Amino acid sequence: MMSKRILATMALCCGLLLQHVQAALTIEIIGGGAKQIPVAIVPLVKEEALKESVTAIVQADLARSGMFKLVSTAGLNPLPAEPNQLNYADWQNKGAEAIAIGSVADNGDGSVTIRVRLMDVLRKQQLAGVSHVARPNQLRLAAHKIADVIYEKLTGDKGVFATRIAYILKQGKHYELQVADADGYNAQTVLSSSEPIISPAWSADGTKLAYVSFEQKKPIVYSHVLATGQRRVVSGAKGSNSAPAWSPDGNKLAVVLTKDGLSQIYSVNADGSGLLRLTNSSGIDTEPDYSPDGSRIAFTSDRGGSPQIYTMSATGGDVKRVTYDCTYCVSPRYSPDGKSLTFVKRDGGGFQVVVMDLASGVTTTISDTDADESPSFAPNGKIILYATEVGRRGVLAAASSDGRVKQRLRVQSGDIREPAWSPVFQ
Repeated sequence: MMSKRILATMALCCGLLLQHVQAALTIEIIGGGAKQIPVAIVPLVKEEALKESVTAIVQADLARSGMFKLVSTAGLNPLPAEPNQLNYADWQNKGAEAIAIGSVADNGDGSVTIRVRLMDVLRKQQLAGVSHVARPNQLRLAAHKIADVIYEKLTGDKGVFATRIAYILKQGKHYELQVADADGYNAQTVLSSSEPIISPAWSADGTKLAYVSFEQKKPIVYSHVLATGQRRVVSGAKGSNSAPAWSPDGNKLAVVLTKDGLSQIYSVNADGSGLLRLTNSSGIDTEPDYSPDGSRIAFTSDRGGSPQIYTMSATGGDVKRVTYDCTYCVSPRYSPDGKSLTFVKRDGGGFQVVVMDLASGVTTTISDTDADESPSFAPNGKIILYATEVGRRGVLAAASSDGRVKQRLRVQSGDIREPAWSPVFQ
């Protein structure tokens, strides 16, 4: 099965007014890390008055990552909220290496203050302390931020629990561009249409999405401000306009147009001006992605006879072929540090997500399904989100960059496709 974005392109060329969605994504963990850090997340003192348990959200985030073994806190009475209330020997006996404790205080104005300390059980010292003021509709975000701090302190890598994901939901002949929290909650509809929507792409600051909509009976690239719902046509040239990718500074997008014949890659200013052709080949060039420093663009091309991954200067030229050991490789995406690429490789009769170290050229297959497409790195580079099929339904899946930790994200009905992971919000 060829990538839907490739199919759409090749076939065509030969305000914060978001609506809440009732059906949340549900996550199934299907693999864990080789070494899991034992950590105890003690229920926050006085959180029983909250509409949602912050403790439960933090625990679910850490469990979902596959990096942690949650140590049971059952039977605690009273609950410790301060370091001087901890009996470290008890927690060592339970096998915990770290413990999170804290409390919730009512501020009297509808908000609460959530305070959490992360303690090193062996050294008996504090690793981190966080405090968040949150209203009822901000509890999940506060919990995700707390989980991010715990993740970073214990692994050394940035947490991504407080980020968001964009994807396309198809139900019958109806299409919706949706945005949800990284754990699948708080799904919202950005755009709803009876015509296809494809290729969502986040701007580097997370304030905008670019995508392709067929609402005018042809593919047109739009830019959409999430806070206001304001939309702008970025590219509506004759023929096909597809596969948008933001430059890291947010000033330009790379797009794929057929206005001069076969699909070729162009750059265009974010306001739709300054169109510049970047590739000029006799094949189909598509699926561009800027490197994190903005100096190069990775893309898919069949200029050599079969779809392969190439890179070029962000201004065009200096084209280099990246893949040689496959007959079909598509959908390249840079890692946040620019040292790796993820893409889809056909292996036998299936399509799987791989990660290539650009310095060595070594690839690692990270998925275990065979109908994968549209991979997207998390902003910490440690997880890759992609689309696949399970039981003839489109689902999202995620795997760690070494392939050890895996999870699947489903909806109650419909197919979900074309995921894109947001940056870290400032």
